[in-house]
Amino acid sequence: MAQARKLLASALADAGKEPAALEARHLLEGASGLNSLELLTRGDEPLGLERAERLQRFMECRIAGAPVGRILGRSGFYGLDLLVTPDVLDPRADTETLVNAALDFARSRRWTQPKILDLGTGSGAILCALLDALPDATGIGVDLSPSACRIAQANLARCGLANRASIMCGNWAEALLGAFDLIVSNPPYIALTEKSELAEEVADHDPALALYGGSDGLDCYRRLAPDLPRLLKPGGGALFEIGWRQAADVANIFEAEGLGVAEVARDSGGRDRVIAFSRP
Repeated sequence: MAQARKLLASALADAGKEPAALEARHLLEGASGLNSLELLTRGDEPLGLERAERLQRFMECRIAGAPVGRILGRSGFYGLDLLVTPDVLDPRADTETLVNAALDFARSRRWTQPKILDLGTGSGAILCALLDALPDATGIGVDLSPSACRIAQANLARCGLANRASIMCGNWAEALLGAFDLIVSNPPYIALTEKSELAEEVADHDPALALYGGSDGLDCYRRLAPDLPRLLKPGGGALFEIGWRQAADVANIFEAEGLGVAEVARDSGGRDRVIAFSRP
């Protein structure tokens, strides 16, 4: 198996898929059914015909552009192992910036039993990560897609969090009443004019419903902003993932509803990625 991993990493690197070594490890884990430790301790064992054929299919899919999470049907996010399907976004490291910022905000308030709302929850990745890190919190996730809601509910159960959260199928916050301490969202924010700029892993494999926010990418922020004053408790915070050129425009939209900008957080690449608002 060690030799198969080495050959796979080389093939992925030649195809420009990086980090090749890490992706090779994940694909080999999926094909073999073994975890990282088992691969290390059993590296001298032969892969076997069935596993080798499965690994070959995985490699071909990855080289053709399918993300690793799509191939395996699961993806790692904030230390959690989450189910992903074509109905939901494959969670990415950029969105961990939102989780970090939300946790910083919550911990600075020292809330007890905070209530969290995740709008456009998708796979439930953000909600699961926050509940896992805040053991006394409860939450609600909302998504327009019934298929996404089923995956989010499955991920809550997979992470042992189903007793502290519920998933609702609906159009943003239409059916909700306040009040929440923390509201988070990774809404569709890609402008239709930017579609050609997307990596194939995103454009060809993530659901369009979760990607595109109208002609300028700001439609969802405009839709959500009027609801926040009634949904947020006084002193509560709302944090949104944004496109790296959108901070000023999104700030203007929410400030018009009486919310103050708490901060703009940057991702690991140094780009604006999250904007936080607070209700006075």
